[in-house]
Amino acid sequence: MILLYEHPLSPYAQKVKIALDEKGIGYETRVPDGIGVGGAQGEFAAASPRLEVPALIDGETTLFDSTIILEYFEDKWPDPALLPIDPAERARQRLIEDMLDTHFEAIIWGLGELHWFKRGKGDLAGKMERAAKEQIAAYHRWLEQQIGNAEWFAGDRFGWGDLSTAPYINGAAGFGYEPPQGSRLSDWLGRANERASVASANAAAVAAMSGMESIAGAVDAGMFKREYRDHRLEWIVKSGGLAIVEAGLQKDNIRFTPPPA
Repeated sequence: MILLYEHPLSPYAQKVKIALDEKGIGYETRVPDGIGVGGAQGEFAAASPRLEVPALIDGETTLFDSTIILEYFEDKWPDPALLPIDPAERARQRLIEDMLDTHFEAIIWGLGELHWFKRGKGDLAGKMERAAKEQIAAYHRWLEQQIGNAEWFAGDRFGWGDLSTAPYINGAAGFGYEPPQGSRLSDWLGRANERASVASANAAAVAAMSGMESIAGAVDAGMFKREYRDHRLEWIVKSGGLAIVEAGLQKDNIRFTPPPA
């Protein structure tokens, strides 16, 4: 049985769970101990030296990084395929994934910093929220262009682009930023959320959000450290939150990717 180390709120982990469900592969999930403070150890740390979810253990095979894990699934369990046959179209699905993983994810993460962890207050929070709203709207428009008039991002079949997009669009909707009603993207999201794989991942994320605001005190006290990796740090700075980074460094309640143990 595959073991997947994850957290329900991680869109990266959600992608992997959706893919497993779409391929009909059995798996067990586990949330790593100590992941919120950067102190995870043992089997998970050995599988994921960046101390990030998701991490996959399949017998003697250990993998981290959601994209690499998805590629492993396609190689080992090619049917049903999540990528189309045409090379150019396969590349386009990966481009959609990369845009969301390395840009859109940072916006959702940043909204979590504001809403759940109370990193910014007053005018600063308002300024960053407005930036997030504008950025999300831009990505909604871009995704609308990518799907065109098709049912799914690759045409008539749910696949890589869809499972890579759904966790992020649902995450933004959780903060009140849904695709415009009547848009093709909104219609697509309705179809995606009707699929058992997407519905299951989203339901787990919604359940995990319960009580998240109560953790702000633990963050402020340095008991819980959020990871400010590459694109997330960029988003905070370019959206006006450099003071948040400086305060986090002073309070020691942010962390960066560690070297392998």
